[in-house]
Amino acid sequence: MPLTREQIAKRIAQEVQDGYTVNLGIGIPTLVANYIPADKTVMLQSENGLLGMGPFPVEGSEDADLINAGKQTITTAKGASFFSSADSFAMIRGGHIDLTVLGAMEVDEEGSIANWMVPGKMVKGMGGAMDLVAGARNVIVAMQHTDKDGNSKLRTKCTLPLTGVKCIRKIVSDFGVIEVTDKGFVLLEYAPDMTAEQVLKATEGKMTLHPECKAMTV
Repeated sequence: MPLTREQIAKRIAQEVQDGYTVNLGIGIPTLVANYIPADKTVMLQSENGLLGMGPFPVEGSEDADLINAGKQTITTAKGASFFSSADSFAMIRGGHIDLTVLGAMEVDEEGSIANWMVPGKMVKGMGGAMDLVAGARNVIVAMQHTDKDGNSKLRTKCTLPLTGVKCIRKIVSDFGVIEVTDKGFVLLEYAPDMTAEQVLKATEGKMTLHPECKAMTV
């Protein structure tokens, strides 16, 4: 059985290091805030102008004025600060974000990502994704491994308009943890209820197994 959205977020939280400034994208990435260990000092940045996001609020304690980039109500951590969107993007473009976690429609074996539009469908805008994949020091993608028809979203070559070129180095999908190398995808960990062979079969792009490939612990 593939991982749930919460399990994907929990696994990504293991990649967050003490002292990091982290930007979380819309969707699964926002859930990462709920799983960062209490013994780590991490500042979560939202591109709409907040540094110091906390976990999602308990039902009934929401503050409609406190929202993330996805318009979800949030809490703030001790020491949080508010600022303009211009200042927020100065942080991103200036290389001050240690890690960004983004969703994706497609990632290819070269590490290019497509996550902002599907031709012919309504697009609200590209958001900050293009700035984030170019400006953040590290980028991790949280995504579904296949679409609703079972087609692989880890492609040989992206077919949708690109957000960034050769900028992704790690993916956590509902099937496992995948590294992107100059030789293609490398499977590091697979979902506990799956096998490595199932992940290979579900992947369009070139994928090999890491010598120490193992079942994921979530």
